[in-house]
Amino acid sequence: MNELISPKYQMKLAKDVEDAIWKEYSSYKQVKNYVGKWHEYDEQNYWENFQLVISDNKNIDLNATIHSMPGDILLKVAIDLGVDTPDFIPSIPTFKTEIKSDYKTAYDTFSKAYKQIETDPSLSVGLANSALESIIKEILKDERLKSKIKGTETLYKLTNIILKEFNITNNNHPIEIKTIGSSLLAICQSIEKLRSEKTDFHGKTDGDFVLSEPIYTYFIVNSVATVGLFLNSYFKTKFPKPEPDIEEYDDLPF
Repeated sequence: MNELISPKYQMKLAKDVEDAIWKEYSSYKQVKNYVGKWHEYDEQNYWENFQLVISDNKNIDLNATIHSMPGDILLKVAIDLGVDTPDFIPSIPTFKTEIKSDYKTAYDTFSKAYKQIETDPSLSVGLANSALESIIKEILKDERLKSKIKGTETLYKLTNIILKEFNITNNNHPIEIKTIGSSLLAICQSIEKLRSEKTDFHGKTDGDFVLSEPIYTYFIVNSVATVGLFLNSYFKTKFPKPEPDIEEYDDLPF
């Protein structure tokens, strides 16, 4: 993971993380306690995962401490603090902004998925899958759409329904558009299968593969964000919210 994060990006991320820590914690003591929870060391072998830098006045030198962190730890701290990482997982900040007001349940679920990417990849994928299900269900509640759902449909079934509602895979489109629509369905099916078959959401035995590499989780969660962004944008474009009725008064007393 560390080699995937460029020094230039780490410099920018370090500043954002430093600002977020000072915003979250109001004293040097709290800042030191928070950063200390990320610090691991072995005195006998003279090893530590990063340097906890203390200044001459006995306070933590946060800037120097953060810049001593390797990229993977810096990224974990950023995610824990809710710092957006658009250069590493580009769709996620935009997606969170788009769904925050209209899809509260999905937003909360996706935010939890985002925070679990590094610490619990298996849980993160399951939550991301649930967030996308929630968005599609919310869209399909619109009375202007013909399809009605029971509420028990899986992500694959829901994606099938909404693609038909949006006419993305019909014969009037160029073959390239239809192919992309079919690929979108395949993506959602794969996300669902990963959740069901490659995570801890269902019982596993010792020989079963369980998703545990964060790099794949970034890929999956970012894919969920990309698909969700498209479906929401298409829905808002093709089915804009109706303008509120404005009552007109002809016989005003003034």
